Amino acid sequence: MQFAFDDYVIDSTLREVRCRDEVVHAEPQVFDLLLHLLRNRDRLVTIDELIDTVWEGRHVSESTIRNRINAARKLIGDDGGRQALIRTLPRKGLRFVGIVAEEADGARNAGTDVAGSNKRESAPVADALLATPGRETTKPIVAVLPFTNLGGDPLHEHIADGLSEDIITILAKHRSLTVIARNSVFAFKGRAGDVRMAGAELGADYVVEGSVRRLGDNLRVTAHLIQTASGQLMWADRLDRPMEALFEMQDEITNTIVANIEPQIGSVERAVAACRRPSSLKAWGMMQLGITHLYRANLKDNLEAQRFLKSACDQDPGLAQAHAHLAYAILLSMLYFDVEPEEERLAEAHDRARHAMELDDQDAMVRFVYGRVLLAQRSYTDALLELEQSVTLNPALAIGYCGVADSLAYEGRYSEAFPYFQRAIELSPHDPQRWAFHAYRALAHLFARQFRLSADWARKATHVPNCHYWPFAHRVAALGHLGEEDECESALKALLAKRPGFSRRMARQRLFYIKDSAQLDLYVEGLKKAGVPA
Repeated sequence: MQFAFDDYVIDSTLREVRCRDEVVHAEPQVFDLLLHLLRNRDRLVTIDELIDTVWEGRHVSESTIRNRINAARKLIGDDGGRQALIRTLPRKGLRFVGIVAEEADGARNAGTDVAGSNKRESAPVADALLATPGRETTKPIVAVLPFTNLGGDPLHEHIADGLSEDIITILAKHRSLTVIARNSVFAFKGRAGDVRMAGAELGADYVVEGSVRRLGDNLRVTAHLIQTASGQLMWADRLDRPMEALFEMQDEITNTIVANIEPQIGSVERAVAACRRPSSLKAWGMMQLGITHLYRANLKDNLEAQRFLKSACDQDPGLAQAHAHLAYAILLSMLYFDVEPEEERLAEAHDRARHAMELDDQDAMVRFVYGRVLLAQRSYTDALLELEQSVTLNPALAIGYCGVADSLAYEGRYSEAFPYFQRAIELSPHDPQRWAFHAYRALAHLFARQFRLSADWARKATHVPNCHYWPFAHRVAALGHLGEEDECESALKALLAKRPGFSRRMARQRLFYIKDSAQLDLYVEGLKKAGVPA
């Protein structure tokens, strides 16, 4: 069993903790404590229960227990102040509150992709939203409260207000959210009280709060995302930036915060949709359920995604994102699965994406999908224009930066592409499709003949939950060029286990969107050197 959250993977079979693919030492009792919290994250775990489980009922001092809890937090980048992952409820116990992807019996099931599963991750948040009337028909509502100036310096007061305003502006660019206007939320400036009450008073499903304070020569910015009905902290982070470069970096701070908020909310919204009977869902909920299936890397779920998204389009023909995601699902069925990449299917994806553009050409996600379809049709110049427009419309759209990078790489403009890949990764390190950021970067490094970098980035992609088989293939191709036989043999074995029957002929067929024959030949030659069948 594996549990993945943030940059960490906890492997209960190997009794191993990995952070960004690096093994982290964990003391046995600390590992057992963390594992028990992960396995029982849908409820409160009492201290007595921990003693029975971790210490097998032996007498143990309070200081020992406290030290092990602190060590568990430190092991996974948490601390007693933030409690972003391990929450203490005074005199009651502990609970793991992070959003987790769980892998069992060789099948990965993301914690937020819960259709067809009896175990629902993020249960408190999902249950709270399920109990909210009308939530199956509307977009989530977000309130960004004025950030608090903890130091009292008047200059920092302007910075705090500016960050709050900028986050409202950029977050509103996500058409999947309804963001409460500045005038309404700034009425709460300086008012001490329960964040949940402020959210409820504003009619918000989610509240963003934060603070700024000076630490030596740096300014620390913290941000929290809280679900109003349950009061659960869904995401928290802090950013330290040098005071001297603060104004130049304010956009970067804002975009980084926003890029983490939207995926977190989207994950919960999809979880809520997955918990409802499909027959009860309206267009918005039907679209969320379709996106849930879309994020799973297999043909069956892709076809289910198309079914739900078509239903959403039928129920609400004006829902631009439903048409865009349907176009994306059709495209991915040809890129990743056993659906023949035929002109007719590409034309259908193009028509859907184009129609979404006609409905809302100011939606960054819609622009992204249209650009990806053009890229698949080898219209690289037009694709790049659309993808660049997507990140102009929404500078926090991580997947848009990946699309720009991909387009540049296919044109051989590698030095221009890599910063865009890096920006996508930095903006959304927990994106459910972040494996694709790593995988497309691996492909670009391979085309640039940077084979070791290609193999390393592909390996990172293979460790992300719901990863597709393509990163496994990219790693094999890169290792084939490196001539590292032992590593290549194990990588090829992993590829064929992930995708039985993978061949060089299949690679050529599925990489139909690569126009440069030299790039494609280089890729296939690496597969050949690695021993991939013809």
